[in-house]
Amino acid sequence: MIIKLREQFNAQFSEVRYQAFLDDLNSILKYPTDFRVCETPLFLSEEFNNELLKACDDIISQLITEEFRKNSVNAIPKHLIVPNDTDNPVFLSLDFAITKVGEKFIPKLIELQGFPTLYGYQYFLNRLIKKYFDVPDSFTPYYSGLDEDEYVDLLEKIILGNEDPENVILLEIEPHKQKTRIDFAAMEKLIGIPEVCITDLIKKGKKLFYKKDGRETEIKRIYNRVIFDELERKQIESSFSFFDEVDVHWVGHPNWFFRISKYSLPQLKGSYVPECYYLDQLDKYPEDLSQFVLKPLFSFAGLGVDVDITKDKLDKITDRENYILQQKVEYAPVIKTPDDYSKVEIRMMYLWEDNSPKPELVLNLIRTSKGKMMGVDFNKNKTWVGSSLAYHQ
Repeated sequence: MIIKLREQFNAQFSEVRYQAFLDDLNSILKYPTDFRVCETPLFLSEEFNNELLKACDDIISQLITEEFRKNSVNAIPKHLIVPNDTDNPVFLSLDFAITKVGEKFIPKLIELQGFPTLYGYQYFLNRLIKKYFDVPDSFTPYYSGLDEDEYVDLLEKIILGNEDPENVILLEIEPHKQKTRIDFAAMEKLIGIPEVCITDLIKKGKKLFYKKDGRETEIKRIYNRVIFDELERKQIESSFSFFDEVDVHWVGHPNWFFRISKYSLPQLKGSYVPECYYLDQLDKYPEDLSQFVLKPLFSFAGLGVDVDITKDKLDKITDRENYILQQKVEYAPVIKTPDDYSKVEIRMMYLWEDNSPKPELVLNLIRTSKGKMMGVDFNKNKTWVGSSLAYHQ
């Protein structure tokens, strides 16, 4: 990417500085990070940043068509349709692998989601990276001309609407046990909304309440962080069901978890999208299966992904409508580190305001890896891997 900045960063890096950065990051909010934070951010060249924005525009232009909207409804399992769907997802993320063709870096879409990601935590991460490491002032992780204050204002406007923060909650299953709990703490600090476990909701007719300082407080908006996969797996019991008709406004309607998801991938085309097929719609398998990966449609965080597929394995699958075949993507060595190069996946994060024709790109996050795949299991005992963000000028 930007060679000069990379060389400067690496030369000035020290374990002492990194540890001080981590100590600060793990103490500024009520929860620490429960995932590995990479030693370095990524510095994007102007050329690659432009390519990335082009890829984003290409994908978004397909997602906002009437045809896509109609088809996306089929992604929701019939028994999981939540009432009062919205026209658009409030939160939208596009995940790109950074690949290389010749000497040129190219983003390739790996996954996408109509569900919140680390919108609060990344704000604090950026501030601390800039506090402890030498990142030029002209470099930012924000997009659409936003600075950090304008970003928080937009986040607040979208999540709170016109309600008081005490009438808006972040809903999750056992939030204090989630790996992303630091993001919940960040949201509470930034815009004042409490985290509430689904089992603590109180339903009275069509109204929902939670207890704040011992008193029942009405809920008017829900910033939803509950993942259906976990809700079904844990068989959570609550007085409230997602399928109840209630007088609350969903900030991030649960249906969009399915409507923009792995289910969307076979519908998207173009030079930034790998080949992708619904398994049950294939008349015959691709010739070289070693170049494809099998993904279950309705799982999260990489669960059930098979990178070593064979015809026999595919033939044995009975619920074929629940899987996709996606062309493998070769991640490029991107970040030069003291012992090897790290590979990078970059998530481009959007917010979609009511009545806006399309979502607004606001921020990013990256995951870096030296293993066979992204994720903790493939990067044990490795350094300069984990979560961070990318800066562009």
